[in-house]
Amino acid sequence: MKSIRSRLFMILMITTGVVWMSAIAWIYLSTRAEVERVLDARLIEAARMVSSLITSQEIDPKRAAQIPAVEPTMHASYDRQLSCQIWALDGTLVGRSDAAPATPLSDAQDGFSETLIGGETWRVYAVVNTDLGMRVLVGDNMRVRDRLVADVIRGLALPALLILPILAGLIWLSVRKGLGPLNNMAHALETRSASDLSALPDVDTPSEIKPVIRSLNGLFGRVHAARERERDFTAFAAHELRTPIAGLKTQAQVALGSEDPGIRANALRQIVVGVDRTSRLMRQLTDLTNAERGETDSDNHRVNLGKLASRLADDIRQHYPGAALLEIDEKLHDIDLDIDPSLFMLATRNLMENAVLHSRVESPVHCGMRLEGDGVALTIDDSGPGIPEDELPKVCERFYRGRNKTAMGSGLGLAIADLAAKRLGGSLSLKNRPEGGFRAELHLNAAPSSTTPRGEFRHNDGELSPLPVVADAKGDRLAHER
Repeated sequence: MKSIRSRLFMILMITTGVVWMSAIAWIYLSTRAEVERVLDARLIEAARMVSSLITSQEIDPKRAAQIPAVEPTMHASYDRQLSCQIWALDGTLVGRSDAAPATPLSDAQDGFSETLIGGETWRVYAVVNTDLGMRVLVGDNMRVRDRLVADVIRGLALPALLILPILAGLIWLSVRKGLGPLNNMAHALETRSASDLSALPDVDTPSEIKPVIRSLNGLFGRVHAARERERDFTAFAAHELRTPIAGLKTQAQVALGSEDPGIRANALRQIVVGVDRTSRLMRQLTDLTNAERGETDSDNHRVNLGKLASRLADDIRQHYPGAALLEIDEKLHDIDLDIDPSLFMLATRNLMENAVLHSRVESPVHCGMRLEGDGVALTIDDSGPGIPEDELPKVCERFYRGRNKTAMGSGLGLAIADLAAKRLGGSLSLKNRPEGGFRAELHLNAAPSSTTPRGEFRHNDGELSPLPVVADAKGDRLAHER
């Protein structure tokens, strides 16, 4: 049963039925016990009255036997329900009422007993009159008692059966009314357009629906924010791509229209720079998308930080031959971590590129490390102008380019490094150095372990293998740890 309304209706009907049947059963048992108590008291009273009349000799024993049978009962159909017998102690029948059987109602000498006579059970009370040598027996046919109790229960059950359809209708209307706010919310969601991400109204709504509305409004807010980021991302990416492409076209026109070899050579160099910038931007856009989606090339492996940093430094030197040099601290070769190598290289490459592009050529970029608690911090120091303090909170935003931007910069490098650091379970911190320049710290929570031989890395199964390579956006081969 998939309908909440039908399920709730059935639950209420079954619950109501169970309660009603339990009440009838309780009434039946209590009524039966009360009826038996009253009728037993009546048997005692009738037997003692007959015995008293016989003892006082105010009435003939034969007539005395008729007295209990003609006393009025609680209902006309139960008149003459009592049967009375008077027996001599020698076994002679002295008298009996009209409805009483000819055989003794009971063989008991005194008190209550039950006897089966003619296939029917009798409840009998006996009183022995020793002065007159007689025994008075007054009994009830149990069938009559059962009929009395059944009539009482029938009087309760018949109205219940008549009321049941009305009750079912009222329950159905109540359930429908109670689920009205949920139906209204479903209708509001069904009729709104796909582009409408406004919050649902949360005024005068039942407390049971408020968590659903708040969750939906939270979801709408997150979807709206994601769409805004996507829209901004597309707009910024289009703008960043349009600029180098326009420059490429301009330089190509200059090269085609000029006869001066120097001007032509300079235009071709500018074309190469523009292609490099466009290639880097495309690679960064791809890296950012993959990092956001959690799409990396590998899972956690045991990797050597010095090995990865050296490979990245070699590749950056090839791409930026005129830029500042990269120095790798030898201590990094002594650090092995269980991390995702693709995410680590993604973060480190962008931090290195950012440092190289902003540093002076004569001042190398230094890549080092320090141990902190159970983790490691990879430090990258450059000698550039740094970042103004008011821009530090914004530099990890996508496409943000501060006052100290470079021609090759796209405003994505630090954003990619920050996202990759978070995917690694670590963090990225940025600060200006007191002595000048800028420092980026990649904090990794993975605990360092013993090193492996340089030039090799160790899989989780302990097997040594060389480092594979993959091609970057320009077709150059860049080593990746796996």
